[in-house]
Amino acid sequence: MKIGWIGLGLMGNPMATNLINAGYSLYVYNRTSSKAESLVQKGAVLCQSPKEVAQHSDIVITMLSNVSAVEEVFAGEEGILKGISNDSIVIDMSTVSPKDSVHFAQLVNRQQAHFIDAPVSGSVQPAKEGTLLILAGGDASDIETCKPIFDVLGKQTIHFGENGKGSAAKLSINLLLGITIQGASETFVLAEKLGLQKADVAEMISNAAVNTPIFQMKKSSFLNEDFPAAFMLELMSKDLGLVKSEMESAQIDLPLATAANKTYASAKESGKGKSDVAAVYLEIKERNF
Repeated sequence: MKIGWIGLGLMGNPMATNLINAGYSLYVYNRTSSKAESLVQKGAVLCQSPKEVAQHSDIVITMLSNVSAVEEVFAGEEGILKGISNDSIVIDMSTVSPKDSVHFAQLVNRQQAHFIDAPVSGSVQPAKEGTLLILAGGDASDIETCKPIFDVLGKQTIHFGENGKGSAAKLSINLLLGITIQGASETFVLAEKLGLQKADVAEMISNAAVNTPIFQMKKSSFLNEDFPAAFMLELMSKDLGLVKSEMESAQIDLPLATAANKTYASAKESGKGKSDVAAVYLEIKERNF
């Protein structure tokens, strides 16, 4: 089976590497072609356009930063819609809104091809280890066809329903992620303001009922105030903006989501967007010290 991969960022590159290591023939495209060099050295074929990737591939995977990038890759002059065949399956692993995923599904279906929205929960290290959580929306038979691929990329695939439901799941889990990290950040700031040592606070959280795997992953960053990006803060801000739009469309009131959206947006605007999502701690600390 030949697989196409479009989008080679912090997550995409290790995920694509895992597919090569699993024995798949991989055709790759990235707007910055130098990001594909390590994959080409491992045996991937570098293509000059998304269309060329689609022409060579049975399954095309896209993983891009925002909806405009996905739209261009799909429907641009050299987009994948110009290269897919009737039997092609297109998997979009980008984080976009549910309605955008439905839109992309319709574009692909018009070509008599198949579409799955399958964003992932997890960051760089799980991407390297192949232990991501795949959140899938689409036809059950298409997802079953792609299961061997998903099994290389992740530890589990959850099928939430028709197209758009995978994207809905991703916004839901990222809302919880954003709130959890902001909550830990506020806890540290309160404790520091009350004269406690951060190391003691980290030990307390680690041994309390509120301890979480994400806290353990970010603990050293909080303690050292060093935030190398595993998941960039600007991407969390983008995702929370999508959550806000869905809240408005559904006419629901989620106070923590509203607060988190404002905090992460402020952190991005103050120059922390390229840092890890846990750098929201710095934003909150700067307001209070």
